[in-house]
Amino acid sequence: MVLYYIAGAVVGGLLLLYLIIFKILGLRVIDSDEVAVIEKWWSMKGSLKDSIIALNGEAGYSPDLLRGGIHFKSVLMYKIHKYPLITVPQGQIAYIFARDGMPLSPTQTLGKVVTEANNFQDVRGFLQNGGQRGPQRGILREGTYAINLAQFIVITPSDIKAINTGSKQERSELVSMQQTLAARNAFSPIVIMGNGNESSDLMGIVTVHDGLPLEQGEIIAEDVGPEHSNFQDPEKFLELGGRRGKQIQVLTDGTYYVNRLFATVEFRPKTVVPIGFVGVVVSFFGKEGVDTTGADYKHGELVGVGCKGVLEKPLMPGKYAFNTDAGKVVLVPTTNIILKWNKTETGEHKYDENLTEVDIITKDAFEPSLPLSVVMHIDYKQAPWVIQRFGDINMLVNQSLDPLVSAYFKDVAQTKTLIELIQERSEIRERAVLEMKEKFQKYNLQLEEVLIGTPKTTANDLQIENILTQLRERQIAEEKKITYQKQQSAAESEKSLREAQAIAEQQSFLTKSKIQIEIEGNSGAALASKAEQEANQIVALAKANSSRIRLEGEAEASKETNVGLARAQAIDAQVKAYGGAEYRVIQEVVDKLADAIKNSQVDIVPRTVVNMGNGNGSQGDTGSNTVMDTLLKFITLDKLGVNLEHSSEPTLSAQEIRRPAGEIQDEENIKDLKDMNPDPITDTGKVSQAQL
Repeated sequence: MVLYYIAGAVVGGLLLLYLIIFKILGLRVIDSDEVAVIEKWWSMKGSLKDSIIALNGEAGYSPDLLRGGIHFKSVLMYKIHKYPLITVPQGQIAYIFARDGMPLSPTQTLGKVVTEANNFQDVRGFLQNGGQRGPQRGILREGTYAINLAQFIVITPSDIKAINTGSKQERSELVSMQQTLAARNAFSPIVIMGNGNESSDLMGIVTVHDGLPLEQGEIIAEDVGPEHSNFQDPEKFLELGGRRGKQIQVLTDGTYYVNRLFATVEFRPKTVVPIGFVGVVVSFFGKEGVDTTGADYKHGELVGVGCKGVLEKPLMPGKYAFNTDAGKVVLVPTTNIILKWNKTETGEHKYDENLTEVDIITKDAFEPSLPLSVVMHIDYKQAPWVIQRFGDINMLVNQSLDPLVSAYFKDVAQTKTLIELIQERSEIRERAVLEMKEKFQKYNLQLEEVLIGTPKTTANDLQIENILTQLRERQIAEEKKITYQKQQSAAESEKSLREAQAIAEQQSFLTKSKIQIEIEGNSGAALASKAEQEANQIVALAKANSSRIRLEGEAEASKETNVGLARAQAIDAQVKAYGGAEYRVIQEVVDKLADAIKNSQVDIVPRTVVNMGNGNGSQGDTGSNTVMDTLLKFITLDKLGVNLEHSSEPTLSAQEIRRPAGEIQDEENIKDLKDMNPDPITDTGKVSQAQL
């Protein structure tokens, strides 16, 4: 029984000790990775009226935290809210919502940053230095923080950290904020990283949601300088006069810890001005500029940098972080532009996609459509003038160049027939270049070339096609004529070539034949000389024989007269039988000469011989001689010294031969023998000058 009382006393003592230590004295053990918020149940200083943080010991949440260790807070007066330290992982951002503090001004959407709050770890410093309730401009970057969750609600991607979220409405508002931040990817820093690829080389367009509104008439806020570290220091930005709304300043490559409740960022590609273009800037932001076009220019103004309007200096080829909300960049080609008035053809630039062939009416009332091409160039210095005047290149082409070019060629077509329009295209083109160049210069354009195509017709109109067919056939005929002339010339050249080749191939034979002719000629001359010598020898022998006969006759004549008559008769018979001595010699010489020519195988005379006949018209007389035979005989007689000029001299009769031997001289005997010899050429035995 005693033991029972002793045990009861021990338990009672322990219970009393627990009550004294943990309840009355309020023993609290806080780990090193924890903090605790003190909530005071009651206080002699009363309770709070319009706040939840008791700065002066009132009942409510204490601004101070219990850190790691042993603390004594009686449960009769205090309630301890223990929780782990707030940790923000690397590469993340946590957002703060203050439950107590000064109210926000009408121009504010976020509470100002209080540097004395030490990243929201000093509630007393926050409230005593003008800290404001509501979402804060300041953020928590990576790290571990001892934050009083009674004053500050910490919003992370996965949780809303708070001791007591109050009403259901407050909880709903905090969840909505968390979702909004998640949609903006606000829990991660802004990372802009260009890799040289135009499709992913981005920049950030910033829109600020806090601060004073934009000035009247402005659509974008001006740049207030770099001191706010690219919108990472909201307080500094506002101190410099920054205003809410779209910002002219953009974010380029880098990492930025921007409070996405303060400023949102829209990613857009950078502006690229390719080679062969310039970028004309049309600014929507800036002050009123001074016109630089001069007093004579009435189409608009060009202004300097920082002014509204068309800037006088274009952007050269390159890449620019140009804020497309503050203006636009119009690309103007500086290379040659080819505009085609042809609905079936469109250039890559698409400037001529609305152009079609020019409908014309010719002088002879044909109505074809004329395809054209115009090559023009825009000086890069004149590009702002062109854009200021026309807005862009498409408007320039469709509203100015198309009517200008169409009207010009319609006027030209009315002065030309269809055939003239086709045949004189070169002259029309040259004149068009000269006349239209001045008109293009008025538009600050440089005309390079005008190209004219072939007039086209509809599928049902065959008249123009018939004319073109006639022209084609006419041209084909002219080409054939030239071709035939060329072929004839080529044939003649080929003939000459063939003859030259044949002569070249037979040159050796020609040389041999010429040498052979000279050899045969020399051989013939040798034979002729030999025949002449033989003839002289025969003549000499004949003369000697004649003298012998004459001497014998004289001797015999003295003895017997009658014997002379008989001898004369014998001589006459001998002459008749042999034809006379000289003529016999001549006959032998001629025969030998003929044999020599025959054996030489050289054509001395033409192969075709003209037969002169025998004088009485008979063609069948085998005794007639050719002209060449006659000539050869006369040449031989001349070489022998026979004179045939006096063909009318009488011949010797038999009575004359019977004259006494002494009366007949040697020369006369020879002459008489010649006259008595029958002529081998004529039938009468005489040769006359007429027969020659």
